[in-house]
Amino acid sequence: MDINAALVKELREKTGVGIMDCKKALAEAEGDIQRAIDYLRKKGIATAKKRGGRATSEGQIASYIHGGGKIGVLVEVNCETDFSAKTPDFSDFVRNIAMQIAASAPLSIDREGLPRDIVKKEREIYATQARESGKPEKVIEKMTEGKLKKFYSEACLLEQPYVKNPDITVQDLLNELIAKTGENIVIRRFVRYQLGESDER
Repeated sequence: MDINAALVKELREKTGVGIMDCKKALAEAEGDIQRAIDYLRKKGIATAKKRGGRATSEGQIASYIHGGGKIGVLVEVNCETDFSAKTPDFSDFVRNIAMQIAASAPLSIDREGLPRDIVKKEREIYATQARESGKPEKVIEKMTEGKLKKFYSEACLLEQPYVKNPDITVQDLLNELIAKTGENIVIRRFVRYQLGESDER
C-alpha cells in the first residue's frame, strides 16, 4: 500500500515517532491512523521490555508546586544518557509526571512499591464486602480481584490514567518516550507534600 507523506506527517505529529517507524506502522495498519497509533504503542511496550535491564544514571529531578502552595512534588526520572536528559521531550515528561503526582496522589510507583500490609488490608476489606453480598466463593474471588485492580489503578503511578489524556496510562506515556528516545527510562522515586497532611498516609 502506498503511504503518502501527509499521513506520515500526521502520525509523527501525534506520536513523535521517527519517519521510518511511522511508515512501517501505517503500512501494518493499512493507512488507518488510529490502528497505526495502537501498533506504535504496542511496539513501545516491546521496546521498553527489551531496554528494561540497561543502566540509567542520567536524568532530571523536577519540582512542581500546585494549588497556591498547598501541594508540592519532587520527582526523579532517570535515563541512559545526558543527551536524552536535556531534550525538551524528556523535560516535558518529567514535568508532566510531577503534575500527575500532584493531581492523583499515588502511594507508590508500581505494585512492588506498595507496602504489603496496605494491599492485605484492602484485599480483606473487598473480600468482606463481597461476602456480605451473599455471592458464591468463586464470584467473591473475582469481585475482590476486580476491586483490587481498581485500587492499583489509583494507588500505583504507572497504572493511573494519565491526567492529560485518560485514554492512556502513565505506563503507556513512559513506553512512548522509551520508544522515541531508544533508551531505558525509569521513574525512580517521588515525594508529595500536602499542606496539613499527617505523615501517615
